Amino acid sequence: MGFDVAESAVSASVQWLRLAVDVLGACVIALGVLVGIMAFARAVAHHHPYAYNDVRLTLARYLAVALEFQLAADILSTSISPSWTQIGKLAAIAVIRTGLNYFLSQEMETEAARVRAAAGEGTAGAATESAR
Repeated sequence: MGFDVAESAVSASVQWLRLAVDVLGACVIALGVLVGIMAFARAVAHHHPYAYNDVRLTLARYLAVALEFQLAADILSTSISPSWTQIGKLAAIAVIRTGLNYFLSQEMETEAARVRAAAGEGTAGAATESAR
């Protein structure tokens, strides 16, 4: 009887932890959207052509972190007495989320390099103009 009580307590604790991690992932997304909206509003107000890429990069960073939290929550949900169906679903979700995170990271790196190159051109152009 003691084992059943302990198993039930551990299962309940893990489910609460899974819920907390899932909510944390959703909060990261919400925070990223708010930060993205504020950055977008500043970009529109200042008419800065490269600011839109910064907005995309900022939102992408938040989404990448949120995907990690969501995956952690999925792993927690299958850690207590998983069935083969749950394991299969976790595998599919893990592959999809890992793929999304990989391609999001690739896009962030490409976009960040493009922003750095564009900022460097703007600085070089400004230095050339001031030299004249």
